[in-house]
Formats: sequence, structure tokens, C-alpha cells
Amino acid sequence: MRDDGAVNTDSDTEQPHDADRSRLYPRATSFRFRRGTLTTGQRRNWEQLWPALGRDLSFGPNRIDEPPLDAQTWFGREAPLIIEVGSGTGISTAAMAAAEPDADVVAVEVYQPGLAQLLGLIDRGGLTNVRMIRGDATVVFTELVGPDSLTGVRVFFPDPWPKARHHKRRFLQAGTIELIADRLAPGGILHIATDHADYALWIAELLATQDPSRPHVVPLTYESPILLERPTTKFEGRAAREGRDVNEFVYVKPLPRTPSGCDPDPTQNTDDEEEA
Repeated sequence: MRDDGAVNTDSDTEQPHDADRSRLYPRATSFRFRRGTLTTGQRRNWEQLWPALGRDLSFGPNRIDEPPLDAQTWFGREAPLIIEVGSGTGISTAAMAAAEPDADVVAVEVYQPGLAQLLGLIDRGGLTNVRMIRGDATVVFTELVGPDSLTGVRVFFPDPWPKARHHKRRFLQAGTIELIADRLAPGGILHIATDHADYALWIAELLATQDPSRPHVVPLTYESPILLERPTTKFEGRAAREGRDVNEFVYVKPLPRTPSGCDPDPTQNTDDEEEA
């Protein structure tokens, strides 16, 4: 959801701290957590449920590297893993997780009241396949998950940072698209939705100009391995009333090429299809 939990500053004091991250993710990432006020019920959810269902990442110029995510231990099973970037208040997260019980979902968000509300949705819905991380999604992709490990990545309504001088703060950049593609398993899905017309054009350009010699994604042309249907949230409903169309992008990490001389699987989306 829209990244209103993070308050960004104009001074880029928090920079990537290794060369590889600098290459992959050339975006200004300075932010501090906004101190939202929790209701009594949200505070109770946080105190009772967050220790088991949530994980806080360190942040700031002196932060330490994070240990890898052990999803199998955290969820108590081995299942397809989906990361949702910017879960907001968790309405879509909870609804899609309920409709897809065989997949595990990690929601990444910085806004504490939103995560507390999602905790309540998880508790009331009896959901066992959702966990949460509070912190920078870039750190999740660079330090917590490894290559070829994700079945899906969802980025719904990220902050568009509409002013040109702030475009460097947009989450979706050439480097993050490549980073996400690297973390997706072959056949894994990148699903993006935005109601901001300029950001949609920006995203379309990023996707159209990927380097095919690097990790990348291509348009999905066959049935998705993960759920694509999203519930309509209040935020999206307001966008519709204001005449803002929602643009969606569903892309897939190409499957390996078939051996020479063998007929390819017609469901496979290969680089050859992208070049056609």
C-alpha cells in the first residue's frame, strides 16, 4: 500500500553500505519511522502477537546486517513464499492470504499502526500463513532472502513521489526490478499495481528497458502460479471515484531454456518470447 508510514528526508544520510547494494539499488533510502498512535486494541495485538508473527529490522547509518530469513522455521512448514512490499493496513494482505492458504506471505511495512491492524485481521481470521517485517524492503531483498527463493513479489500502490526531484525515492527503480528478479525463482511472479499515471509510465519504461543479460522479468502469458485477484480497498475505491485508473503489471521470471532439439513447453515464458 502507499508508503505513508515512512517519513523521508531530503538529506541522504542513510546510504547502502556495500558496493553490490549500491549498484543494484541506486535510490535515496533515508527515512525514519513515523510514530503512529496505536489504539488500545492495536496495542494489545502488538504486545501479544508481534513477538511471534513480526520481526523488526534495524535502521539508520549504524545499522547491522540482518540474518537471513528462515521461512520454513518461522511458518513451521515449507511452502511457496510471497513477499508483499508496503502492506499498509493489511486489507489486501489478509484477504489474499485467506484465499491462498497453501502459500506463505511476508508483509513488509514501516507503519506500526498498519501492521497492528494486520495483526488483528490475522487473529480474527485465524490466518496461519502471514508474517510481518517492519523495516526497509530493500534490506529484505538484499540480506534476508537469497536468489531464486521467492514464488511471488507484490508491490501494490507504492508511494509515487510525484515531484520530479523526488523520483529518486521511488521504490521501483531499474536496480530494484533487477534485484527482485534475482530473488524470484524461475516462474516466479512480480505483480505491481499503481493508480498514479506518471508512475505507471515510469514502471512501464523500467520493465521495457531491462537488460536481458541480467536477472529480469517478462510479461506473463500463461496461468499465474499465485493469486492475482486483489480486493478493492477503500484507497482504491477513492481513486476510482476521483477518476484515477489502476494500472497493473504482471511479469514472470523466465523459466530455463529447454535442451536443444526438444519441443519447449508451451506454458514456458522464455527470453525468446520476450524478443519476439
